[in-house]
Amino acid sequence: MTTIDTRPPREELFSGPTPVQEMWRLRALLGGGPRLLVKRDDAIPFGFGGNKVRKLEFVLPEALAVNADTLVTLGGVQSNHARATAAAAAKLGLRCVLIINGAPQERPSANALLDRLLGAEIEYIASRAERAAAIERVVTRLESEGRRPFLIPLGASTPTGALGFAAAVDEMLAQGVRPNVILHAGSSGGTQAGLVAGVARNGLATRVIAVSADDPAASIASTVRTIVRAIPGCDSFDGEIVVDDAMVGDGYGIPTNASREAQQLLARTEALFVDHTYTAKAAAALIAYARDGRFSSDETVLFWHTGGQVGLFA
Repeated sequence: MTTIDTRPPREELFSGPTPVQEMWRLRALLGGGPRLLVKRDDAIPFGFGGNKVRKLEFVLPEALAVNADTLVTLGGVQSNHARATAAAAAKLGLRCVLIINGAPQERPSANALLDRLLGAEIEYIASRAERAAAIERVVTRLESEGRRPFLIPLGASTPTGALGFAAAVDEMLAQGVRPNVILHAGSSGGTQAGLVAGVARNGLATRVIAVSADDPAASIASTVRTIVRAIPGCDSFDGEIVVDDAMVGDGYGIPTNASREAQQLLARTEALFVDHTYTAKAAAALIAYARDGRFSSDETVLFWHTGGQVGLFA
């Protein structure tokens, strides 16, 4: 009998699971409390890693299926997603155009430096408000030049991109890890949508908490719900979407006292590096929750490290 593979296509950018590690010393510093684990997507070896690589593995087959020769995406000057997309394009022999809101650096650093090293073409715009018009302009220009562009939305946060994190839940379970809580940094919604879908389809009681890097909790939760319901098998999902926006502070990429403390504590207890845009603010929430007794001592809490350490060198 012929077996039909119904799994979605995947362009493998890395192999093997990312590590899950105990955070013994952080837990001790916090005075005990729940078991603390970290899922190390910062250790993904492709293109300096991070959560965007998981999403791109599922989005790239869409681009290849339509014979695209250019990947187009958008983000800020230090966008992790832009860097990962540029790396994927280079790996596949495609061109890449990045629409970047912000001013070019006189001396590119961190992700902006990597974008250039990877050969991405960069078009700068003044603000996020100009993104939609810039996308239309860039895609039209590329098509007029005879190129075949494929647009990857912000953060690759589409139902297809979210499959990367639905699959990541399967990966986590295969490692023997069944946490009571998964806590991670969130923004464009795709990571949380995939985790929620993966938890739901595996029948887990795990609570998934996204810590916002920028937008209000209600806005992100609405986006996440829309993405989840567009994932095959999840169209009737009506579970809770939990987003915490209390750690945003003065805005996207702007450190807070709590994120500074979290960055230092994770480095000095677990040799983990987190950035102020995303993961330090999520780690700050983890620390605050543990101190406030929001987790019971018999629970297991998994901090999903979504990467972003390149931003430390901006």
